[in-house]
Amino acid sequence: MGTRERVIDAALTAFGGRGYETTSLDALAGEIGVRKQTILYHFRSKEGLLDAVIDEAAAELIGVLEPTLSRPDGVEARLDAIVRSVFRLAARRPEILGLLREVTRLGPPAATRFAAILSPFISRATQFVEDGMAAGEIRQQDARLLLLSAYSAVVGAATEVEVLKALGVEPTARAMVKQRAALMQFLRSALLPKG
Repeated sequence: MGTRERVIDAALTAFGGRGYETTSLDALAGEIGVRKQTILYHFRSKEGLLDAVIDEAAAELIGVLEPTLSRPDGVEARLDAIVRSVFRLAARRPEILGLLREVTRLGPPAATRFAAILSPFISRATQFVEDGMAAGEIRQQDARLLLLSAYSAVVGAATEVEVLKALGVEPTARAMVKQRAALMQFLRSALLPKG
């Protein structure tokens, strides 16, 4: 892994874990054993580094989710695959979902950049939901609001460790499997027609 990639990876971990504003370039440089000037050689500014981190995280997130959306299975199987993929990503690379929360908190221009990158994927997901509604496989509702609600539920259940602890759920592997199963039951009840 080259220096540029090491910097992006370390920044993704730092921004997604500690937050963008609380991470200094000096601290980041120290963590990966380079000088701050080395980071600035590759990224011109902290904002430029954030842009590169957003690009990397969005590409990885889309890479994880895209195959689930493209599956030939029915709606329920795809929904299960999406939830499983998010939970696996949260376990393997929690900093990506942490960055997603951080970018949302930061607002524009970071959130605008992330949304622009995800826009084609969101359009395909919206079409998937609308097609499912037209086929009677998903209850009729506002597709974009449905996606936002499902996103919030899935990402929250997969990443909000402190909230889960406050609710009495310890973030163990067994507890997360139970959490995922409960979330799937909730999503089935909310999205799929009774029948």
